[in-house]
Parts: sequence; structure tokens; C-alpha cells
Amino acid sequence: MTSPAAPSLTALLDQLVPWPADGTRPDAPVAVDATDRLLLTEAAPLVADAGPGAAPGGVVVLGDRFGALTLGALALGADVVRVHHDTVDSEAAARHNAARAQDALGTAAVPDRVVTSDELGPSLLDGARLVLLQLPKSLGELTEIAEAVARYAADDVTLLAGGRIKHMTRAMNDVLGDRFESVHATLARGKSRALVATTPRPEARSAAPLYPARVRLTDPELLAAATPTHDGAAPAEHVDVVAHGGAFAGAGLDHGTRFLLSTAGRWPAASRVRDAVDLGSGTGLLAVVLARRYPDARVVGTDRSAAAVASTRATLAANGVQGTVTRSDAGADLADASADLVLLNPPFHDRSAVSTDAAHRMFAAAGRVLRPGGELWCVFNTKLRYRGSLDRAVGPTEHVAQDPRFTVTRSRKP
Repeated sequence: MTSPAAPSLTALLDQLVPWPADGTRPDAPVAVDATDRLLLTEAAPLVADAGPGAAPGGVVVLGDRFGALTLGALALGADVVRVHHDTVDSEAAARHNAARAQDALGTAAVPDRVVTSDELGPSLLDGARLVLLQLPKSLGELTEIAEAVARYAADDVTLLAGGRIKHMTRAMNDVLGDRFESVHATLARGKSRALVATTPRPEARSAAPLYPARVRLTDPELLAAATPTHDGAAPAEHVDVVAHGGAFAGAGLDHGTRFLLSTAGRWPAASRVRDAVDLGSGTGLLAVVLARRYPDARVVGTDRSAAAVASTRATLAANGVQGTVTRSDAGADLADASADLVLLNPPFHDRSAVSTDAAHRMFAAAGRVLRPGGELWCVFNTKLRYRGSLDRAVGPTEHVAQDPRFTVTRSRKP
């Protein structure tokens, strides 16, 4: 189906770039993929119902990577688009492309027509009649999104959730089917497909949400690391974790973090740690460990993900410890030479693609924020062989421990 706005939509999409890359790097992501195009095609006849003449903000976009869905919805005729970006870098990319798209849209100022929300809640979804979603990899994240749409959106909402066929599973249909009366799949296009969910189930509107999940952990490595180092300190009895659906590892202790915690006996003494950072904080378990192990230190947890930041804040609160939590890409908002200890379990996936770019940005950030003599303790998949990169980005790096899957290193800032 071709929308009357299709010429401007085509011109718009052709201008977008995978910011901060410009699209010329061979292995860079594309700014507009087949799933974006499929969702916009399916959305075209629905935007008119949710756009001008309807309540402003009837169109909501989730999981937009570089702004294609948000700006495409405007090109199709939406008056205002409400948006939630999980990652701070996708939010920045969308802003960058919105500036590029102004001439192609040729209408009122784009920033005035895009309303960004920090969380999945009423301000984002109240009265929404059309929700466009790039399917997340995590079923937990999809569950939290489906719960929020079913709870807050309009009774006649249509959720269009698209993804690459190779990454889609039957379980995604089941997650949506538990919360919507009708779920069906579109025909495939460009190796992508969309799931169409309509009519929220009455029980989904009133049921207690599954997310954020809260679990009490008693893993020995976690409790030992979370016990203060001074003589006579009472050992930790438990650590509570609060996890939103999009947070890495959910409400559990992943293998890499567990292995890093097992080396806590060799971390710096409390007398040497005034400021400590959980870089890429996820659910905030390492931030809690730092706050308990070093009770006199200032602790910062930082992550690029809104779900991770919300989880870290909630996990700190659940354990009654203090810490500052920020949302930034690879600790970009941390001051130079401001930390004595950094803990890091870097990601090696960017959405569904294996990528080490984020890890290298985080290594550079650690080298920047550590004071002279400060230490970075890092755990990573052994096959990634990061030691040389850590030497260059931070300082002399020591191999501390290795098991069949992971390696722990200590890097010291000269």
C-alpha cells in the first residue's frame, strides 16, 4: 500500500545516517533497515486514524534505532509522536537525524513534534492508538513493553512489532497473545516480519505487572564481595536485585559478574578507595557491592540503557545503600581523574549483532576517569583477548583469573 505521503517519506529515509557513523564504514549498521520499512508500510493506513483529527500524540514509537520510525511516522502524517529510547545513543542518533530531516518534512519544527519519555508509563502511552516497535531481543523487555501498552494505551490500540525473521520466535507471539485478544503476523518483506496485536485483554489492564522483577540473592561470591573489608564486619546475608525487562541478565547473577566477584579479595583496600564506579551498571549488583564493601566511598553507577539505570536505582534503594546513578554512553558524563576503582563487565552484543565497539569506548572511559594509581577490574569473554587494548587504554594490565569462558584482568592507571 502506498501512502499519499510516500514521496516525502522516501526522501526522508534516504537522508538518515547511522549516527555517529556516516554510513560509509562497511561494517556499520544501516540507518533504515527492512524492519523499519515494513513497519512504516503497515503503519501508513493507521497513522491517519491516530494522527491529525485524533488526540495529539496518538502515535508512539519504541525501540527506534536511528529515528527512522519516529520521523517516518511524521512523514506519514502524525501530528505528534511520543517516543521512548532505551539507549542514550539511539536517542542522540534520532535527534541528529531529526535535524537532517527538517527540510525533507517541510512542516512545523520537528523537535516540537517529538515528545520523548524516560519510562514506559502513562505519560508515554496514555491514549495511544498506534504503537510501532522494533522487537527487542529479550523476552523480558518485550513482556514489560506489552504489559505497559496493554495497561495504558487506548482500547483500540494497534501494536505493530517488527523484527528480522531469523531473530523472531514463537515465544514472542505468546508474550503478546497473553496480553492482547488478537495477534497475527504480516507477510514477510526483506527478511522481516511484523506481529500485529490488537484489543488489550481486560485482565492485562488490571493484573500486577511482572516487571520490574525483584529477587533476593544469596550467592556466596556475591555475599563475600558485599561484606565490608574492615575487621569484625558482619557478613552480608543477602542482596536484593530489582530488574526491568530490558536489563542485562535480568534478576539474576550472570556468570561473568559472578567470576569478577570471586576476585574481590584482591581488589584495592578500603583506605585506597574514595570514589568507585560501576561502569555499565546493568541491574546495579556491582554498585551495591561497591557501596557495601567500601561504605565510606562515593559510588556511581552508570549505563546507557534507561532500563538499566532504573534497575540500578531500584536495586540500590532495595538494599538501603547510597549511590549516584547516571545515564550516559560509556560513562561520558564522568569527570576526568575522578575515581580510584572501576568495575566493568562490558557488553559484547549491540542488539543482535556481536560488537566490541562499546567495550573499547568503556576501556577509554575507564582510562580517562581513573586517578593515577587507580584500578580497573574487568571481566570479559576470553576469546575476545582484550588485554592489549586495556594496556593501551588504561595502563599496565595483569591477568588475574581465567575459567573456561571468562578472564578477569586488573589494569592500573600510571
